[in-house]
Amino acid sequence: MSDTDDASLDDRLARLRCTDEAGWMEAVFREFYAPLGQVMYRVVPERAVVEDLLQDVFLRFWQGRADVPVLQSHRAYLTRAALNAALRYQQREQRQVAWDVAPTEATAPAVPPEALTALHQADTETAVAAALALLPPQCRAVFELSRYQELSYQQIADTLAISPKTVENQMGKALRLMRGALAGTLRNLYSLLL
Repeated sequence: MSDTDDASLDDRLARLRCTDEAGWMEAVFREFYAPLGQVMYRVVPERAVVEDLLQDVFLRFWQGRADVPVLQSHRAYLTRAALNAALRYQQREQRQVAWDVAPTEATAPAVPPEALTALHQADTETAVAAALALLPPQCRAVFELSRYQELSYQQIADTLAISPKTVENQMGKALRLMRGALAGTLRNLYSLLL
């Protein structure tokens, strides 16, 4: 369908919405049921599931019609809603499969605590190295000189031929970026320590 066809369809649907809400919803349903089904089927290749999800998308659209503004593109709005529903379904299914496959405590072999500590240490070192690689070059140099070689800001400034204030700014930037990059790893370590 071309952009002009979409525009004329959206205009027609907007006019119909003002005069006959039930007719508007029926027109939306007839126009978009098959195309939305095709989009969802690419994500969830099970016809019965797609039909259930589509029914839910249209039901939510109808129930929330008072909150839905006059749309510039019904196709874009409904396609996004359908795609989100399919992706949410797929994610739930993947979590369920992972849960079903996960070993229970009774069947899982006991892991010595020192093995877990070594594993977490290796994961942390890998995460820190990856976060360091993301830093801009000067920022990384300042961070490494400060944290690994334990130089003062003045010594770093002398080494890199920059001002101490620049060292301070670069260090702040490095710490901020590192905290953001390591947020998940830090949460995992915190939960491990508890």
